Amino acid sequence: MDLRIIFMGTPEFSVPILMEIVGMGYEVVACYSQPPRPAGRGMDLKKSPVHEAAESFGIPVFTPTSLKDPEEQQKFTDLDADVAVVVAYGLLLPQAVLDATREGCLNLHASLLPRWRGAAPINRAIMAGDAETGIQVMRMEAGLDTGPVCMAETMPIDANMTAGDLHDQLSGLGGDLMVRALAALSRGALMATPQAEEGITYASKLSKSETQIDFSRSATAVHNHVRGLSPFPGAWFEMQRGTKTERVKVLRSQVADVQGAGAEPGTLLMSDGNGPVVACGEGAVRCTQLQRAGKTAVSGAEFLRGLQLTVGEKLA
Repeated sequence: MDLRIIFMGTPEFSVPILMEIVGMGYEVVACYSQPPRPAGRGMDLKKSPVHEAAESFGIPVFTPTSLKDPEEQQKFTDLDADVAVVVAYGLLLPQAVLDATREGCLNLHASLLPRWRGAAPINRAIMAGDAETGIQVMRMEAGLDTGPVCMAETMPIDANMTAGDLHDQLSGLGGDLMVRALAALSRGALMATPQAEEGITYASKLSKSETQIDFSRSATAVHNHVRGLSPFPGAWFEMQRGTKTERVKVLRSQVADVQGAGAEPGTLLMSDGNGPVVACGEGAVRCTQLQRAGKTAVSGAEFLRGLQLTVGEKLA
């Protein structure tokens, strides 16, 4: 059957999925996205990436602050859609909305459910040191990411992959997976399997309180922390420069093949052309991309050229 689709999404992650759906010739009757937010120095209202992409295709865009209002729910129902495709929309869908289309709501989720249900599955998978993850299409239910899974793709997480790297790869995989799911749906052949009841974990939203690097942890834990928060919001340490304290973000790192030799965590062990090597509670990490407050991100070598650091000094 020809599908009438409502697309619901907000961030950059969702854009390739919308583009793939439109590119395959499906009829997207409307797009829902979160309202424009103040951004930039002038704090002008900025439309979401999905909002801008939808408008470029001539798709009507709706930006309600909530879908709990009966009037908003009726507007949604009146679109007479076959299915809603939900990709990182960011607003709660009441049961009335979940039931408003003929085929319900299909959600694209960036984890291997039931592992990492919730808001930040990409970041949490890397921060936990997971060796693989994936992207899945599931039928939405009222619970948090509890619905049965229709299709899935798995992929390995490289030891030095950041959340940004993984975000881009999963977004690309997601577009292909969703159009395959829609094709199966149009043939009446989209099956769903209930999630396992074991192995459930939750990917809570990232908070500012957890972004500071704790070098007393193992090198592997510090490395996973850095890459799981890169490029945003970014893991950081504070460095004393004279009488001033300067915040430095570490955007990329590696577990260094050196021994800390009992050095206090946060101590600079090496200062070579590949970036500063910092002692951890166990082992050490090499910082290969850093960003000083108010400056652009640079390689570890460029960072060292801009500072006079001495091996053995307390860097953090």
